Amino acid sequence: MTNLLDPHAPATSPRTVDEPPAPYGDVTRSDAAFRAFLHGLPGVDQVGAEARTTVLASRSIKTTAKAWAIDTAISMVDLTTLEGADTPGTVRSLAAKARRPDPGDATCPQVAAVCVYGDLAGVAREALAGTGIHVAAVATAFPSGRASREVKLADVKDAVANGADEIDMVIDRGAFLTGRYLDVYEEVVAVREACGDAHLKVILETGELVTLDNVRRASWLAMLAGADFVKTSTGKVSPAATLPVCLVMLEAVRDFRAATGRQIGVKPAGGIRTTKDAVRHLVLVHETAGPDWLSPDWFRFGASSLLNDLLLQRQKLRTGHYSGPDHVTVD
Repeated sequence: MTNLLDPHAPATSPRTVDEPPAPYGDVTRSDAAFRAFLHGLPGVDQVGAEARTTVLASRSIKTTAKAWAIDTAISMVDLTTLEGADTPGTVRSLAAKARRPDPGDATCPQVAAVCVYGDLAGVAREALAGTGIHVAAVATAFPSGRASREVKLADVKDAVANGADEIDMVIDRGAFLTGRYLDVYEEVVAVREACGDAHLKVILETGELVTLDNVRRASWLAMLAGADFVKTSTGKVSPAATLPVCLVMLEAVRDFRAATGRQIGVKPAGGIRTTKDAVRHLVLVHETAGPDWLSPDWFRFGASSLLNDLLLQRQKLRTGHYSGPDHVTVD
C-alpha cells in the first residue's frame, strides 16, 4: 500500500506521496489497489477544517486588496446558465455580459468562461469568437450522471464538436460510494480521451459524498484519471461549495502537485453568491494551495448571480456609493 508521509502535518504543509496508482505508478489497476491508496490518505479532521475556514473567513481585507480581489474574482467566473428553458437568445445574452460585464466601465475584466448545455455550445462559441473567453459545456448525463458510458461519451463528443473547449463531467457517485473506484477511474479516463484538446473539469457532487474524507478520496481519484480541474458541485444539490469542502480540495491539488509535478485547478460551484463569499475563497486559495492558484487558469467560480454582486461592489469602490440592482443586467 502506498503511504503518505507525515499524516499529522498541519493544513498549511504539503504532504508527499510515493508511487500513487496508475497512470503515475505501476500499481495494478484494481478496486483493491485504489481502495488501499485512497483509504491510506490522511483522514480529514472535520472540526479542524471548519475551525480553519472560520478563522480565514474572518480576515479583514484592505480597500486596495479588495479591489484586486473583486477584479480577480470576476476574471475567474464561469458565467453559467443550465436551465431546461435555455434558448440561443439566452446564451447570446449571457455571452454579451461575459464580454462586457459592466458596459459602463471598459476597465472591468471579462469572465473566464460561459458554461451551457452541450447543444448550445455552438451558439456560445459563435457569440464569443475572438474574445478568449472559454466555452464550457456540462456533459455525461449532467447532473445525475445516470446513463450508460456509451451515452456519456457521445454527450462529451457532441459538446466538443459543437464548440466547447472545456467539459464539465459528473462522476458516478453511486459507483464511488459503493467502492467501485476502478469504474469511476476508467470512466474519467474515457471522458478525458473523448475530450480531445478540451480541458476536463470533474464534478464530484460533494453534497452527496457525505464526508470530507470522501471529498479528498474523490479528488485524488479524479486527478489520477486525468482531470484538469476538480469541481465541487453541479449546483443542483445542497450543500454545494462550502469552505471546508473547498479547503480539502485545495489541499488535495497542492499535495498532488508535490507528488507528481502536475498542477490541477479547482472550481467551487453552487451557493457562492456574494463578494464576501468570493473573497473568502480567494483567501482560502492563497493560504492553502498558494498564489500559483490565484489565476483563472487554476481557479474558477461556477456562478451567475455572483457576478452581479461583484459588479455592484466594484461600482461602490469606484464611485463611493452603491448602485441599485437595476444597474446590472439580470442573468
